[in-house]
This record gives sequence, structure tokens and C-alpha cells, in this order.
Amino acid sequence: MRKMKILWAPWRSVYIKEISKEEKGSCIFCKVIAEKDDNKNLVVFRGNKTFVIMNKYPYNSGHLMVVPYKHVSRIENLDNEELLELSTLIVRSVKVLTELYRPDGFNIGMNIGRAAGAGIEDHIHVHIVPRWIGDTNFMPVIGETRVISENLTEAYAKIKEAFQKIK
Repeated sequence: MRKMKILWAPWRSVYIKEISKEEKGSCIFCKVIAEKDDNKNLVVFRGNKTFVIMNKYPYNSGHLMVVPYKHVSRIENLDNEELLELSTLIVRSVKVLTELYRPDGFNIGMNIGRAAGAGIEDHIHVHIVPRWIGDTNFMPVIGETRVISENLTEAYAKIKEAFQKIK
């Protein structure tokens, strides 16, 4: 019988606490909107109807999310202006990430509802994940460990700056 391997990641406890709060009615995205502390919350760009935020627990370096200000759980509850800005910021995010990271491709998508894998199911958001050929190697597949090669603080500074330059 194989012995279970343990990878200690105490920083994940912060994420678990945030998700627990969200389940009790405190949405982490609404908290970010209200706080307006973009550096602390890793918000790289604020539009009129939506904003772009880095994922604190990224799948890959440069993992962004585009989030509407409106707290809705279903995409059909957004109006046309919100949908247009959401789409526009997805494209802008791809341009920024392409310029900075030169990925080979992207995963772009939404998980709507718990059955679809939504970790935050009451406030929709779009994930934009840069991908590189070979980024799914033995570490995540066999070792069940993801390696993020860039510090979030460094990534935040350069992504935020790029959002000011790239339209």
C-alpha cells in the first residue's frame, strides 16, 4: 500500500478561511470592491463595471480573473454593458499576459455553480490562465505539486504597470 505524501502549505489556511467567510455570506470579491486597497488585494485594473484581479492561489504565473462589480451567480444576470466590459477586459488581459509572459496558449473560462467546480459560486468571475507547452509536467501529475516560479508581488507590479500601457 502506498503511503500518502504530505506537502505542507500553511499559506493555504488563509484561503480556506476566506472561503469559509464567503460561505457565511461575506463574498471575497465584494470585500475587494469595498476595500479599494488594490495593492493588498492584487487588483491590477478597475473598469466601470468590472475589474481584473490576480489569483492569490494561481494555477500558473500570471493567472488573472475578470470580475463584475455586480454580485451575481449567473452570467445572464449581467446587462449588456457589463458583458461588453467583461469581454473587453478578457481580451485586454490576454494582450497584457502575452506581452509579459509569451505563453503558448490560454485557458479562459468560468465555473458557474458548485456542480461546475465554482469555488466562489455566488459571484461569477472569468479565469485567464496562461499556459506553456510542458507546464503540466511530472510535478503536478505525479507529485501532485504545482510550482509557481514567480513571486506574486513582483508579478503584480509588472502586470499592473502593463495594464496602464496596453489597451
